[in-house]
Amino acid sequence: MTRTLNDVLRRCPVWMLWLGGMVPLALLTWDTLAGGLGIDPIREIEHRLGRTALYFLIASLAVTPLLRITGISLMRFRRALGLICFTYAGLHVLSWLSMDMGFLWGQMARDIVKRPYLLFGMLAFVMLTALAITSNNLSIRRMGALGWRRLHKLVYVAAPLVAMHWIWALKTFPVTPGFWLLVILALLGLRVAVPRPLRRAKPARV
Repeated sequence: MTRTLNDVLRRCPVWMLWLGGMVPLALLTWDTLAGGLGIDPIREIEHRLGRTALYFLIASLAVTPLLRITGISLMRFRRALGLICFTYAGLHVLSWLSMDMGFLWGQMARDIVKRPYLLFGMLAFVMLTALAITSNNLSIRRMGALGWRRLHKLVYVAAPLVAMHWIWALKTFPVTPGFWLLVILALLGLRVAVPRPLRRAKPARV
């Protein structure tokens, strides 16, 4: 059954994931135009973009544990998941810069220093930016596979920072972001607890 499912997944084009990934943005746009964002539309836009970025980040983290535990391979979609995450993270930051800060860079810098949750978010965004810029085959060739893998381990730091950014922004420990922080920690723990399967050695040619 796993082999059949993997065969189906291999036939699915990556653009279908991108199309599905834009659905939350389309819904947000519709709600914005229809006036369905409540009494604080700016806050709702920022939060929905940020939450969607986190969900795609978690999905990208789940790819490897899913493969090791079930044998289901979504590896060909992992890059797209990361880039969709970065797209929403970029829109989240852009909405904050434009609608909250009005592109007042001095005020922005003061707020980041004054409010630790903004610092967490910015640190995570810088890491995600580095990962997005190097999410291509050219970067792998230039950096070497080992250097590229080391850089992309930053995602294991960025993901908890994003969850902490959400929790601290609400100034409480609400259930939803707390739950997703536990999910992130569990996924990171599974990478350690469930080892990568050993590759079978190829028989020597006679």
